[in-house]
Parts: sequence; C-alpha cells; structure tokens
Amino acid sequence: MWLNFLGLLPSTILTLLLICIAFLRFYDETDFEFLGLIAQPRLWSNELTVAAILATLANFGVEWNRRNRETDRMAQEAQRRSEEEQRRNEAEERRVAQERADESRRAEEKQRRSEKRERTVSRTRIQTRCRIAEIRFQLDPSEPNRRALKTALSLLAEYGELF
Repeated sequence: MWLNFLGLLPSTILTLLLICIAFLRFYDETDFEFLGLIAQPRLWSNELTVAAILATLANFGVEWNRRNRETDRMAQEAQRRSEEEQRRNEAEERRVAQERADESRRAEEKQRRSEKRERTVSRTRIQTRCRIAEIRFQLDPSEPNRRALKTALSLLAEYGELF
C-alpha cells in the first residue's frame, strides 16, 4: 500500500510544482493578490523549476523500478509456466514409457504362453504317436509295427528332455 502511495508522490509533487511555476511566471499580484506576498517571484520560480527537475528524476526512478519489477514478475511467470510445462512433458514421457514397458511385458507374457502352448501341442503329438505305435504293436506285433514303435520311442527319448 505504501509503495503504491510513494509511487504516486513524485508525479503529484511534480504537478504541484508546475502549477506553482506557472503562477509565478505568468501571473502577478494584479491577477492574484496572494502573489504580492512573495518578494522575488522569478527567483522562487527558478528554485521551483530545479525542484520540478528533481521530482521528474525521482518519478523516472520510481517508474524505472516499477517497470523492472513488472518485467521480473513476467519473467518469473514465464519461467514458472515453462517449468510447469516441462513437468507435464516429463510426466507424459514417464506415462508413455510405463505404457511401453507394460505393453512389452504383455507381449513377452503372450510370447511365453504361445511357446508353452506350442511345447504342449508338440509333446501331445509325440505322446499320441507313441501311444498309437504302442497300441498297433499290441494289436499286431509285426515287424513294421515294432519298427514304428522303436522310432516313436526313440523320438520320445530324444525330445522328452525338452518338454
């Protein structure tokens, strides 16, 4: 609050000084009787002109400070927005990376299930071939069925460890 008041003070003083300078320069006691109380109006006018110049410099300093604060505030807000956007982008990147990791895990799990299913199917086929060869040999113990049974058993022995 005081800063706002002090910011207005130099410009207000400048305005009052300019009014006083105008009274002292352009009017005399015939226009305004109270001007007859001042002994040397030109000297007072010159001194008030110097004071007006100083008030102008003070007003310039106040405005300079106000604009610098405003520029800093805008820069900080832009920095804050940039950091917020960067945080959002990083969060989005983490979310996308997490989704990719989840998708990769699902794909690996699907691949493992598929490989397990293939092994199960292959094992079932080999076991089925062995059972068929065994049943044929039991029904007809001929030499071709004996060879088919040996082939099936050797296949089972060879690939049995893989299952």
